[in-house]
Amino acid sequence: MSDNITKTLTPDDIKRVKGLGCLRDKRYPDVFNVRVITRNGKITTAEHRAIAEAADRFGSGEVAMTTRLTMEIQGVKYDNIDALIEFLAGYGLETGGTGTLVRPVVSCKGTTCVFGLIDTFALSEEIHKRFYKGYHTEKLPHKFKIAVGGCPNNCVKPELNDLGVIGQRVMKYDLDKCRGCKKCQIAETCPMKAAAVQDGKLYVDMSVCNNCGRCLGKCPFGAAEESVTAYKVFVGGRWGKKSAIAQPLDRLFTDPEEVLTVVERCICLFRDEGIAGERFADTIARLGFDYVQAKVLGE
Repeated sequence: MSDNITKTLTPDDIKRVKGLGCLRDKRYPDVFNVRVITRNGKITTAEHRAIAEAADRFGSGEVAMTTRLTMEIQGVKYDNIDALIEFLAGYGLETGGTGTLVRPVVSCKGTTCVFGLIDTFALSEEIHKRFYKGYHTEKLPHKFKIAVGGCPNNCVKPELNDLGVIGQRVMKYDLDKCRGCKKCQIAETCPMKAAAVQDGKLYVDMSVCNNCGRCLGKCPFGAAEESVTAYKVFVGGRWGKKSAIAQPLDRLFTDPEEVLTVVERCICLFRDEGIAGERFADTIARLGFDYVQAKVLGE
């Protein structure tokens, strides 16, 4: 690839295409890796074929997956970038995913996973539409990353994002139906060991229970047949050179629209009260979690 490289780029050239989702390959002066947005890691086979063709025509014929579930076309020379973006646009695809903006949302496959408790695809696609697309002209103090996890397994690490959503199944136990079995099926099923039989009745330690819902329907006498689907929202996580575990908001949400409202309030608070260069975790630490929580909960 290095044989025919003659173009010298200015810092403005590099900055322009970085804003389009093109990151320079440090080995070459005018070669870039171009990020193609996938919404939540899910694209159609037709889109796959278009990306493959684009990689052959404009890049090195290689495609890499990023940790944020975007697809990165490798080895694109600077002079090919505009033609590549135009080609992808013909298939409804766009590049991006850089800058001090809301970044592309990451989602697990909780919609189809055996452990999934919420429709992760629907929620993440709505977040993508409203906030990655809808807020794309809103400059923030720093990047803002969002992840949607379908259950407390946390496969996409929602607690290491600026904002994370984790699906929940809040159980409603009917203790009148509990017979205090010596080998309680709920206790046997619970991966957190939060359930036990005490004084002849089921007891669940809610400080340990993570609302995974694995016990739903496990009691042969019907003590665990009802539940409510909910969403737990975490704010202020990050990973990288400095890491932070996000803190959960005190309230669980049962309506995805409530979650979307909280997402918007967090982005707006970060935009309006954050300081340039600081991540949302830093903003929360500076302003205080109680203050931030009250603002994003509308209190």
